[in-house]
Amino acid sequence: MMRIHGYYPVDIVNGPGTRCTLFVAGCEHQCRGCYNQSTWRLDSGVPFTLEMEEQLIADLNDRRIPRQGLSLSGGDPLHPHNVPHVRRLVKRVRRECPDKDIWLWTGYEMAELSAAQREVVDEIDVLIDGRFIEAEKDARLLWRGSRNQKIWWLRQPQGEHAEQHAAACHADQRDPQRPCGKGAMQHQ
Repeated sequence: MMRIHGYYPVDIVNGPGTRCTLFVAGCEHQCRGCYNQSTWRLDSGVPFTLEMEEQLIADLNDRRIPRQGLSLSGGDPLHPHNVPHVRRLVKRVRRECPDKDIWLWTGYEMAELSAAQREVVDEIDVLIDGRFIEAEKDARLLWRGSRNQKIWWLRQPQGEHAEQHAAACHADQRDPQRPCGKGAMQHQ
């Protein structure tokens, strides 16, 4: 069973728009200077139950507080222990919340991903990859902690999300790794 450290049904920090954000337990990278060290151990936090999953799906579909999508962070959602659980969750979100985008943060780099991890990545919209490197820390970066981390736009945003994407692309011209590419597997 996957364990989590937190679930925020309304979040405006971890990705664009209003989102649901899930912080999972377990991280092999244990980056120096990590702001979320309490999530490193796989046995920390609380079990992610079916009831929690049902609430997450209900929150994503709640029209009273429209959410743009789901953000998965941690710990590391792509920790080998978490992969089957995260894969099942993102497939369910795709099926039951087709108008929502899915963002995922991982310490693994795209080139390091196993076949099982790539199955998860195939289901998401945006991947932020790379370990946090304290010497590369930059508080001006949007959605990343250090300059080495990359934002991979895996699917083209649709509808109202396309406008938000375009606005986000030009929000900070000082950042050479801003996400402005179109099409699959592009990063900046």
